[in-house]
Amino acid sequence: MPSKILELMMTGTLKKIMYNCRQATFLIEKKMFGKISAAENLQLQIHLAGCSVCKTYQHQSMLVNRLIAGFEANNLKLDDQFKISLKERIESEMNKN
Repeated sequence: MPSKILELMMTGTLKKIMYNCRQATFLIEKKMFGKISAAENLQLQIHLAGCSVCKTYQHQSMLVNRLIAGFEANNLKLDDQFKISLKERIESEMNKN
């Protein structure tokens, strides 16, 4: 019987909320740079409760933003040659897959 209830819950809106990683990552970023509505926050919390990938994304995104803020606060800049080298390395890694 409980599986039938769960099956019914997983249809429609709840299923869309739980399995929409694209929307969840958008809300994660939106929340970091501003405010999200109560409904958006609820959607995000429901999704994060069932999606370890998006939870990991949220933690990594927060870390990246803190690192960038530290660079900006100390007026640190990457030199152009390093940027070019980094871009080439990223593209090379992406092409391996």
